[in-house]
Amino acid sequence: MPYPPPPRTPSGPRRRTLLASAAGAALLAGCSSGSGGDEENTSGSMSATARVRARAARDSSGLVERYDAVIAMYPALAERLAPLRAEVVRHTVAFGGSVAGPKTGSAGSEESASAATDAGTASASASPSGTPVPATPQDALVDLAAAERALADRRTTALLDVPGEPARLLASVAAAGAAHAYLLTEGAR
Repeated sequence: MPYPPPPRTPSGPRRRTLLASAAGAALLAGCSSGSGGDEENTSGSMSATARVRARAARDSSGLVERYDAVIAMYPALAERLAPLRAEVVRHTVAFGGSVAGPKTGSAGSEESASAATDAGTASASASPSGTPVPATPQDALVDLAAAERALADRRTTALLDVPGEPARLLASVAAAGAAHAYLLTEGAR
């Protein structure tokens, strides 16, 4: 007597197959970095890995500035944004960049925040750091989420240009950026 077919037949590959494939691909990527991690090739120009790391550090540093601008404009968001900003600072350092301290708490930023609130305009206001900040806290969170999402997408695309460990770092930071975007958008609802 034959066994009856399962009530639902999966249409694609099984989860175990996908996980095993992903793990195998990660192992192959880690084992196949041909240059041994050299930052420069024989002609003296920067390698693709060094360029990607430098760009990632600059991008993360710019994102920290955006967080600082929003926190300076809307101090009430500081407690909520501080952990996300701290993670972005760690990402900057991981890619070899550096970040100055936060530019919050100055009297000028409080005056700018009250002026932006009083004006009631929908256009972006300039923060003390020169980074444009949307006119409402909710719009500022949405803007930060969009910046995190766009940066995560660029980093995911850049994965094709780097081997091994730098690719894993880039993938990890891209995933963290996507999580930050989710947290920022869910909190804005």
